[in-house]
Amino acid sequence: MPNTVAYYLSKGFDRQAAIYFAGGRKHITAVLPNDDFTLTLSFDNGEKRLYDARPLLSKGTVFEPLSDIEVFRRVYLDEQHCIAWDIDPTVDSREVWSNKLDLCPDSCYLDSTPI
Repeated sequence: MPNTVAYYLSKGFDRQAAIYFAGGRKHITAVLPNDDFTLTLSFDNGEKRLYDARPLLSKGTVFEPLSDIEVFRRVYLDEQHCIAWDIDPTVDSREVWSNKLDLCPDSCYLDSTPI
């Protein structure tokens, strides 16, 4: 029964997540920042999706620095295909882990809408 929608539903996943995981995890292949704090994401299955990052940018959150559009535009894909930003662009986040903010591909897919 593993890797079926029924399996994931039995583990407590909501229907959308169960369908996603049963169909196989997706990798992000490209990210494009938009001026309205959304991201255009391309996935390895050929889909393009729009991710709205505005809810993350609240004052007092770890993502607050991204509310500066110039900082938000520095988005990139890391080695794990995660959406990422370096807090200080002069510091290598592969060496200083606390310098990086990231979003996993699974949540980006589930929380985005097709375009």
